[in-house]
Amino acid sequence: MAGLRTKLHEQLFVGAHPDGRLTILNRLLIITIVLAIVAAALSTEPTIPPHWHRALLLSEFVFGTVFLLEYLARIFAAAEDEGEGSEWDKRWRFIRSPLGIIDLLVVLSTLMPLIVADAAMLRMLRLMRVIAVMKFGRFSYAITELWRAISDRIDDLIITAAVAFILVLFGATALYMIEGHIQPEAFGSIPRALYWATVTLTTVGYGDVVPITPLGKVFAAGLAMSGIAFVAMPTGIIVAAFSDAMQRRRDHLIDDMRRHLEALDIEDEHIEAKIAALERSRSRPRQ
Repeated sequence: MAGLRTKLHEQLFVGAHPDGRLTILNRLLIITIVLAIVAAALSTEPTIPPHWHRALLLSEFVFGTVFLLEYLARIFAAAEDEGEGSEWDKRWRFIRSPLGIIDLLVVLSTLMPLIVADAAMLRMLRLMRVIAVMKFGRFSYAITELWRAISDRIDDLIITAAVAFILVLFGATALYMIEGHIQPEAFGSIPRALYWATVTLTTVGYGDVVPITPLGKVFAAGLAMSGIAFVAMPTGIIVAAFSDAMQRRRDHLIDDMRRHLEALDIEDEHIEAKIAALERSRSRPRQ
């Protein structure tokens, strides 16, 4: 039983396998998640023929069963996690963890549509099945490092967001003063003008609300140009933080390799000493 639990832990938990790569079981789970998300999206289309709806219903049961078995296997194998506590403490720790809660929600949202008959509740549960995409977080070291990089630079991002809000408010105020009396429906108040300013700053420019006066167009052009710089600022911050995180990861791997090499050198010295001792004992003349 302990051997099976160890094997499951290596197969299911990313990073538990000695080589650190995704195992075959995890790759199969990724394919299953993708298929489950596709099925969840297709099930919302009302024009699909009835026989395809029956196939999707069957796939819901299959995917739900797979996710349930995976969830139970993870609970069982969580006893092999590092750290203090008994086996059940470690399992309870996994159940309460964010990834454990996501796994449980995915299982419930996949299987409940087979039980619930209420139409409104059924539609909500069908949409909830799309949260299976959140399970990808456990398979990607890059996603983990990205969140860590964002948390490391959260102060810089907050300042960037504050600057963006100031620009949006400035643009909305300017257009309210310039064209509020000309286009009251679009710029008759600062809250109304905030929609246009947000769309312009993000360089989307839907075109449903546009300034018509020369001065208003000048302010709009300036806000649009500011939007280019605004988009580049948080992108540069996150890229720099992510690069730092990757460098820390590489340094950590190099340190691990050095420690392993040092351990191998020590083992080689012990082996050579034993061989030398055996050779000396063999070369001694027998009494």
